[in-house]
Amino acid sequence: MKKCTSLGLKGTILLSPNGINFFLAGSEGSIDAFIQYLESDKRFSGIPVKFSHTDYQPFRRMLVKRKNEIISLGIPEIKPSESTGPYIKPTEFKQLMDNRQEILVLDTRNSYETRVGSFEGSIELGISTFREFPEAIESIPEEFKSKTVVMYCTGGIRCEKASAVMMNAGFTDVKQLEGGILGYFEECGGSHWDGDCFVFDQRVAVDTNLLETEIEMCFKCREPLSPDEQKSEYYVIGEHCPYCFQIRNDAL
Repeated sequence: MKKCTSLGLKGTILLSPNGINFFLAGSEGSIDAFIQYLESDKRFSGIPVKFSHTDYQPFRRMLVKRKNEIISLGIPEIKPSESTGPYIKPTEFKQLMDNRQEILVLDTRNSYETRVGSFEGSIELGISTFREFPEAIESIPEEFKSKTVVMYCTGGIRCEKASAVMMNAGFTDVKQLEGGILGYFEECGGSHWDGDCFVFDQRVAVDTNLLETEIEMCFKCREPLSPDEQKSEYYVIGEHCPYCFQIRNDAL
């Protein structure tokens, strides 16, 4: 916390027995200085880092949190440090898609994220939290357990656990997209991608060039809203959007 504050950084650092995860924003010099600071500690040396640029500070404050899990799954026996699926590089994944190889492309994210954008032909599980993932994959037909599965999420963190869950469930060839969607955008652009990518900061979503889009978030229900949805008569800033308006009506 002191180091980040001294460098003028804002964002969130998560610490758990699983490891460390951080989303930080600041000047380029401050970010470089923080990365050098981490690299000086052998526990954190070699951590993969992803960069994107914005014209404003997307975080409101600086937080450091301790958590039992970086990404909450609720299954303590799943330990990515002991067993997880191998990585597939973005360029290799793109080649598989270019050649229309017979693979199962699996989106491990929540439904409000997949609605913003996804890889073409990918399976979306319709989950609202990551804790629902183990039960959701039970809907995947048994014959897919022997096929190649390539899973993806925003930055790759969820797939560390999701791949282990699938391996435990009997899937024999499970790969995780290295660097996630954002890593793919950096290396391959928007090839085989439809839409934008939801991100967990004030930008709400980025396009395939990693630039902020016009998607906004409903203040009430936190659902992302496309420009067309923002034009809806049911969208009143600070009060409701088409999604929470419908939920409210269904409850009446």
